Amino acid sequence: MSEQPKYNPPDPILLTLFANRFMSVAEAMGRSLQQTAISTNIKERLDFSCALFAPDGDLVANAPFIPIHLGSMSFAVKYQMKLHGKTLKPGDVLMTNSPHAGGSHLPDITIISPVFDAKAEKIIFFTASRGHHADIGGILPGSMPPTSTTIFEEGANILSFKIVSEGVFDHEGLVDYMITKPAQYPGSSGCRNLRDVESDLKAQIAANHKGIQLIQQIVDDYGLETVQEYMYHIRANAESSVRNLLRDVAKRAGTNVLQEVDYLDDGSPIQLKVEIDEKEGSAVLDFEGTGCEIRGNLNSPISVVHSAVIYCMRAMLDMDIPLNAGCLVPITVKIPEGSLLSPSRTAAVCGGNVLTSQRIVDVVLKAFHACAASQGCTNNLTFGSGGKDKDGNNIVGYGYYETIAGGSGAGPGWHGTSGVHTHITNTRIGDVEILERRYPVIVHQFGIREGSGGRGQWRGGDGVVRELEFLEPLQVSILSERRTRQPYGMEGGEPGAMGRNTWIKQPREADGDLPDDPDAPLKPRKINIGGKATVFMGKGDRLLIETPGAGAWGPPPDEDDGSHAHGCGHEHVRAWAPRGSLAEREAAQAAF
Repeated sequence: MSEQPKYNPPDPILLTLFANRFMSVAEAMGRSLQQTAISTNIKERLDFSCALFAPDGDLVANAPFIPIHLGSMSFAVKYQMKLHGKTLKPGDVLMTNSPHAGGSHLPDITIISPVFDAKAEKIIFFTASRGHHADIGGILPGSMPPTSTTIFEEGANILSFKIVSEGVFDHEGLVDYMITKPAQYPGSSGCRNLRDVESDLKAQIAANHKGIQLIQQIVDDYGLETVQEYMYHIRANAESSVRNLLRDVAKRAGTNVLQEVDYLDDGSPIQLKVEIDEKEGSAVLDFEGTGCEIRGNLNSPISVVHSAVIYCMRAMLDMDIPLNAGCLVPITVKIPEGSLLSPSRTAAVCGGNVLTSQRIVDVVLKAFHACAASQGCTNNLTFGSGGKDKDGNNIVGYGYYETIAGGSGAGPGWHGTSGVHTHITNTRIGDVEILERRYPVIVHQFGIREGSGGRGQWRGGDGVVRELEFLEPLQVSILSERRTRQPYGMEGGEPGAMGRNTWIKQPREADGDLPDDPDAPLKPRKINIGGKATVFMGKGDRLLIETPGAGAWGPPPDEDDGSHAHGCGHEHVRAWAPRGSLAEREAAQAAF
């Protein structure tokens, strides 16, 4: 965080007021974006984030959106500041998605808008929104190819594009970035549905403008000096909270050095050593020993590593404060160059943002002895059609993308939760009715995967089972983890069950798998396709996805205690009720 002028101690009432005013700006931006977007990804799954940034690019406040977005968006804002300097003008809007420029993975497109003072002379804030777009080109529909080995196969890669110049939208430039440039690479197509992407980008621009209006209203109410003073106090409050957390962790652990390691399914280690300075309340998180860059797409940009760390720090705080840049001030993150957490510019990264990030969280929380492992995966399913044909023409089609829930880890005093998105994802899954109406699929089952959570004094949450039938031939892809390594338990708790992806294939003459006897009944084949695969599925084929359970905390009770039997279900949940940040967010919106 940059040097700040000396301020008087904050008024506690004003501190709380400004924290909530800033968060309300991000919440209002999010409501605007959700209501004006047209894609399933943003409108239904809520795979987007909105936030407010200081003039130096530091995160000031956000609503409870997607933590993986919020921690890394500051990198994107700061990169654009360095690139454009003082050339930005009122009405300018920047667009970027490059991991080299603070992006997470290419489908996450960030829209950044400067907020000027009343005289339009200097930038006083930035508003920014990041949304996951279901298709931005690349080798496969959905732009999350499980087989990608370079970033050029994953779609449009935009370092910086001024999508709006002084209020004028650049449609031709957008076509060039989204269709022409991605299609230049062998086997890759441009965006398969530009109409939806352009519409959602305009919704992001409108959401940013909503934030600008609200920030300017706050400045009008209190004056710029007071607003910026409390912006500083909010960050300082988060910094102080994290310093106290680190001191407490060292005291409880009886040591100021914490070490842990966990592994991706391919065996790549993620190694962490935490050294805490109790006097300063600071810590160094050193990932030395982490595996080298991967030929696949589980490489993670540096900004995503910082997102995972800032999420963990905020999650371990038992205080109601905004997630902001102050959480990282006491933290120094060291990442070995050339590792899978600091890959080269051409490395594939689409899985690093959604899968490796979960493993980073697992390692950090394990080192801090906070809780058992959650499912450690987002179970990324994509399918669609269109793209470049055999003659090189770009055929309009579509891409569908969803992430699928699993179990959350247990901790000292609580059971894990079943069937939820865990840690830094925080998205929904699309409604079955909307999915079946808009796309050629039938959802045959979607429910809790009983018994997949680990057994223990405090049980791990169960994963889910999701089975889809495809009504026409489609390219279907799955990108997942925890298929060969179980989510760990802690303090003697058992690990959660691994996930599994099964293709239920119908026999066809074209595939040569019809029975020899023409009168014999046709029986589908069950084929385990592994954690990362793309399959051209025929009409009537199904994909059965069983997501991982979570780890337990504490040793399992005696076997004769029927209330803790492995497959007994969820008797600890006395009554169903909406829970979690999404439910809280909906309740807050209803009361707005």
